Amino acid sequence: MLLFFALCFVGVAIAGFCAFVIFWPLTLVHIRDRHAALGGQWGEGAFLKPIALRWLLARGYLPLRDHSLSGLAAPARISLLVIFIALALSGLLTLFSLVIK
Repeated sequence: MLLFFALCFVGVAIAGFCAFVIFWPLTLVHIRDRHAALGGQWGEGAFLKPIALRWLLARGYLPLRDHSLSGLAAPARISLLVIFIALALSGLLTLFSLVIK
């Protein structure tokens, strides 16, 4: 039963990844078009750059006071958190199932 729930969490992580793949590129395009200085700091191909992801997780979009950017970045942040949390819980359940076996 524990491994079933671990697999369910992997499914939740996949759903989070799908949402991330939708919202994060839209956020990056918005940054490129309206906040060129910030996009210039990250350079090309910022999709998986640690500095850009750290900015997203730290809610670096809030001080910019751009409601359109917040509307795109907030779901991207939530989906990234869902990925991390679901994979962590899946790993913990898998380890727990191995220990009590």
